[in-house]
Amino acid sequence: MTASSITVVKPRALRAGATVAVLSPASTPKPDLVHQGIAHLNSLGFKTVLGTHALDSGPLYYAGTLKDRVDDLHGAFADPTIDGIFCARGGWGSAELLPYLDAALIRSNPKIFVGYSDHTSLHCWFHNEADLITFYGPMVAADFSRDDGVDFVSWQHSLQSDGAWSLGVADGLRVLRPGVAQGVLDGGCISIFTEALGTPFAPRIDRDSVLFLEDIGTKPYQWDRMLLHLRYSGLLEKVRGIVFGDMRQCVPPEEEEYLDRAILHALRDFEGPIAIGLGSGHVCVRNITLPLGVPVSLDLSDAGNPVMHFLEAAVKVQV
Repeated sequence: MTASSITVVKPRALRAGATVAVLSPASTPKPDLVHQGIAHLNSLGFKTVLGTHALDSGPLYYAGTLKDRVDDLHGAFADPTIDGIFCARGGWGSAELLPYLDAALIRSNPKIFVGYSDHTSLHCWFHNEADLITFYGPMVAADFSRDDGVDFVSWQHSLQSDGAWSLGVADGLRVLRPGVAQGVLDGGCISIFTEALGTPFAPRIDRDSVLFLEDIGTKPYQWDRMLLHLRYSGLLEKVRGIVFGDMRQCVPPEEEEYLDRAILHALRDFEGPIAIGLGSGHVCVRNITLPLGVPVSLDLSDAGNPVMHFLEAAVKVQV
């Protein structure tokens, strides 16, 4: 099955004046950072609605009970006045929601959903159960609370644009193995991605794919181990190219070459092109927004000019 034969659901573009819900499907965020992020969103022309339980604390590290978090997410999808859903932070907890999510409700009310890290679980579920394009990108407390936390070029292209666009060297892309590939962009945080394997909520890659993987605090041997897990699971069978994230949150600069070697060792039987360094997810500055479920082309034939090109818009533009 090719990327062009997949039917996906595109949410409506998010224009200035739109109303977004700020939710915490996983761990409790710091209230001051949430309010700083909301102020930033308001300054960009968005209206914001804070989820009923978004700032709740407990049990444990969760932002409210399991039912609270499910109710907040369902409520945001069901509310016709809400145009998009932004996660406050990651942490841990989104996977707990998966057995209780209402696929019919979400399919009937497709909306922009933005988050990264732990929310990889939700991205996979939305794709598996609703064919919904979602956005691996900046969160309210983690990124919008900072002046330099958001890459607004990719943000606008992803959430507002009706045209094709590209990422390249300026966005951190660096070639590990040259080549050219094309497929639908899948992926997220590798530790969440691999832990789902063997469960009913495992990621499904059943068409040509370009896979994006990133993480934080993950050592070279752990990358090697998880990539081997993906190989043994068969998940890479339809993956045509792989792009890794910015690894500065995983290894210091002096270990960068060692990590490159570990990745290439783990993927020695993978035939597609491989890039690394894309600044999306766990990054220090300028978190790049990636629309998951959109067809892309990956051209790593020129080491000095690697390009990932998004072949179509991720959103429906209202006339």
